[in-house]
Amino acid sequence: MSKRDYYEILGVSKGASADEIKKAYRKVAMQYHPDRNPGDKAAEEKFKEAAEAYEILSDADKKAQYDRYGHAGVSGAGRGGFSGGGMNMEDIFSQFGDIFGDDIFGNFFGGGQRSRGGQRTRGVRGSNLRVKLKLTYEEIAKGVTKNIKVKKYVGCTTCGGSGAKDKGSMQTCGTCGGSGQVRRVQNTFLGQMQTVTTCPTCNGEGTTVTAKCTSCKGDGRVYGEETVSIDIPAGVQEGMQMNISGRGNAGERGGMPGDLIVLIEEEAHKELHREGLNVAYELHLSFTDAVFGTQVEVPTIDGRAKIKIPAGTQSGKIFRLKGKGFPAVNAYEKGDQLIQVSVWTPQHLSADEKALLEKLSNSPNFKPHPDKNDKGFFDKIKEMFS
Repeated sequence: MSKRDYYEILGVSKGASADEIKKAYRKVAMQYHPDRNPGDKAAEEKFKEAAEAYEILSDADKKAQYDRYGHAGVSGAGRGGFSGGGMNMEDIFSQFGDIFGDDIFGNFFGGGQRSRGGQRTRGVRGSNLRVKLKLTYEEIAKGVTKNIKVKKYVGCTTCGGSGAKDKGSMQTCGTCGGSGQVRRVQNTFLGQMQTVTTCPTCNGEGTTVTAKCTSCKGDGRVYGEETVSIDIPAGVQEGMQMNISGRGNAGERGGMPGDLIVLIEEEAHKELHREGLNVAYELHLSFTDAVFGTQVEVPTIDGRAKIKIPAGTQSGKIFRLKGKGFPAVNAYEKGDQLIQVSVWTPQHLSADEKALLEKLSNSPNFKPHPDKNDKGFFDKIKEMFS
């Protein structure tokens, strides 16, 4: 089943501002919130769908990729990511809970950093990472799985990401009593007003560390390396980005990890040139082959192909190999290979060769006389990129 348009899910236009997108997400999320629709699986799926749309449209980079390439530009690869609901409910409340604010709805529906189960979200979310991935034409044409090593912050295995020396070195925050929030009541001319803010002592975690882990110095993470498997769909293009949720830097003290953003680069081919979905190739022919015709082998992105060159082929003639180009990402469309003939003019001739050509040059058949079926230069350019 195809994914719905993210703008349609949130009910906003493509030109909506960040604030309008945020308000629209809050409205949809409140409507389908699981606490308002207990046991309603359809509502839960719509709630997840809205979170997926907001995750993309609230991020400037992801939004730009979505606007340019659609779902293909922001599809998650490998583990993590949404990709049709890959994020669970705890992830959504943890990452987007602050959208509901500190009003009565936010406190009731898991606002701030509190998850649905009432547990405080641990630590600080890790930052995103960007990597460049260079692909050959052959890999782009067929799709490929790449295993890359990424240097980044990973969770500390000694303390399990808590940052504490041992279990006894973690204690409930004395300021907030473990809630991660501080409530204050103020008397105003309208009566008593209650405000809820993040606890300044534990930064909203609900616990404090009395003795730090010796491996990570209390950070809950160390700098290391991880091998990430990335599934690249066929047809990606230079400049396209892929977002792999949860494979960026590990969060501090058990916080959610950031995302890994993969920037696609194309490795130049020694013979072929890409033009959108089409592949272009310049075929150099000798004068005699162009006159008499011949059969030649040309490179393609999936091997070599034989083509027949008719007698009397003119320089600039374009042959088209249907379906020998690149596939469109997540679509059935496929480009062609365009082969442009360039007749090679000899630059160094012997005395006998010159004499022979001088004699032939006076022949009527060697005088240019293009007919109406021969396309002009500009017509060929249009054909090449159509």
